[in-house]
Amino acid sequence: MEPLIRLRGVGRAYPSGEDSISVLRDVDLDIYPGEYVAIIGPSGSGKSTLMNIIGCLDRPTTGAYEIAGRDTARLDPDELAKLRREHFGFIFQRYHLLSELNALGNVEMPAVYAGMAPAERARRASALLSRLGLAERLKYRPGQLSGGQQQRVSIARALMNRGEIVLADEPTGALDRKSGEEVLAILAELNAEGQTIVVVTHDASVAAHAGRIIELSDGEIVSDKATRGPRADHPSSPAPPRSNSLRAAVDRFGEALRMAVLAMTAHRLRTVLTMLGIVIGIASVVAMVALGEGSRRKVLSDISSLGTNTLEIFPGKDFGDTRSSKVTTLVVADSDILARQPYSAGATPTVSTSKTIRYGGTEASALINGVGSDYFSIRGSKLTAGRLFDAESERLYAPDTVLDENALSAVFPGEQAEAVLGRIVFVGSVPCTIVGVIAKQQGGFGGSGNAQAYLPYSSVQARFLGNTVLRSILLRIADNADTDIARQATNSLMLSRHGVQDFFILNTDDIRQTITAATTTLAALIAAIALISLIVGGIGVMNIMLVSVSERVKEIGVRMAVGARRSDIMQQFLTEAVLVCLLGGVLGISLAFGVGALFAAFGPGIQMVYSSTSILAALGCSSLIGVGFGWLPARSAARLDPVEALARE
Repeated sequence: MEPLIRLRGVGRAYPSGEDSISVLRDVDLDIYPGEYVAIIGPSGSGKSTLMNIIGCLDRPTTGAYEIAGRDTARLDPDELAKLRREHFGFIFQRYHLLSELNALGNVEMPAVYAGMAPAERARRASALLSRLGLAERLKYRPGQLSGGQQQRVSIARALMNRGEIVLADEPTGALDRKSGEEVLAILAELNAEGQTIVVVTHDASVAAHAGRIIELSDGEIVSDKATRGPRADHPSSPAPPRSNSLRAAVDRFGEALRMAVLAMTAHRLRTVLTMLGIVIGIASVVAMVALGEGSRRKVLSDISSLGTNTLEIFPGKDFGDTRSSKVTTLVVADSDILARQPYSAGATPTVSTSKTIRYGGTEASALINGVGSDYFSIRGSKLTAGRLFDAESERLYAPDTVLDENALSAVFPGEQAEAVLGRIVFVGSVPCTIVGVIAKQQGGFGGSGNAQAYLPYSSVQARFLGNTVLRSILLRIADNADTDIARQATNSLMLSRHGVQDFFILNTDDIRQTITAATTTLAALIAAIALISLIVGGIGVMNIMLVSVSERVKEIGVRMAVGARRSDIMQQFLTEAVLVCLLGGVLGISLAFGVGALFAAFGPGIQMVYSSTSILAALGCSSLIGVGFGWLPARSAARLDPVEALARE
């Protein structure tokens, strides 16, 4: 019969300063299928180290170890994990049950990593626990079970994957006499069914139950006695049904997700504090982007009140040209010709002056705008009462006036717009009839808080200015025309009419683009500053995850012992980090919406505009932060040595 376990010249030494300490020396050992072997010896004799090497939790420093004909020295960590899943079941002295899981969950754990189908997994775990007398304790957590019951759960876990070899490290050391006898009876029963049992103990009475007793002293085998031979009939247990690879991967992810939720729930305050940086960072980024978009739209709305897609032609070379008042070539005929151009949607001459508007004993200073009848449509003015003057009013030099709301409230405080229609007011010394009221609008580069009145340009020229010189010509570009081409054409037309460049053109689209670019840059700058808080939050996640790894080292060791791959351990901690960041992202987005509601209620008239793109980007960013800053702690957990992890207190 070929041995199931073969060790040749196995030694294990550990570094100690500049020297090393040899725990095992030249161990030669064969263990056959169906044997019940007890390894005994005093503390420090190397028996636990030998069991760890046999169970592929540790590697020998020298010599060779083969399991089922495979040389373990040639196997990487994941291949060793596969050996542990398929060939071994571990019964630990201190049980090593996970406190977050109930009895059924602890027993199912090896089968999760082995890829057993969920239904079969639950059925087999329940059957094993019921066989060991725990049918009424399936949903109990370790803290609710006695020591003997916990050891029974540990035994059920060792049998879950139907491994050929059961390794028991001082299985009765933490139990009372009665519970210890029950455990030994279970081990004898398992051996009778064909399991290979290897027990490590310092108790001779426990070793007496074995069919072979191997004694260690100072790392060497000093005695190897067989009280009975291995069973000739050692029926191999059928391999449990496995899920397909995709389903197995989904199951392992489900286990990682479940453990992440349990870990977060177990440390609620720490989880909340960890998420706080992510919440603030995501909320800041989303809110700043929404504020930037709202500001951009407000700017565009304000510019629209100046006239959407308009050109305005002024006399002189530029604003501030002291000689512009002497330029008299900008006249109504220019406006008429511009209005007939194919790219024009309307043109109006404009003139202006400042006068006092008086009604009864009330008077107010106002800007008097002389405009054409097309002015209001070009500017997008909103009529709130009455009517607007027309081309006939221009022709007749009619003293018809349209007030804006600022002028209305200044001259007629407390009165409604409809009530003042038809009244005569004195503009300077000229009596004028109020025919309409419009909503206040941005008045070029001036503020919108000034009182303004509008009359036909012909009336202002004849009654107030006494000349035909225009302040400017306002031209609206057709929607289907290119603004830059229209500007060039207008410049060429005006140059051909005047002969010299005694005018300049203001393009409101240039203003829009400049202000929008500035707004976007400012929003991006604020968002970049907010992004710093995200990075700080990510560092916080990394720190807390490193703490979590250090707190759960023993759990990691247990999972590795029952067959978890490095990728499984890494996935578990990455999942937890991503879950923390995703939840923080969702809370951050909710906080951003709350800030938007407060801003709408108490803000300065700017609505925060949220976009699905920024929200999805925020969630994606929080996920990337979880992956990025969770990777180092996850990698640290995955690279732990199983033996050191299990030994950590």
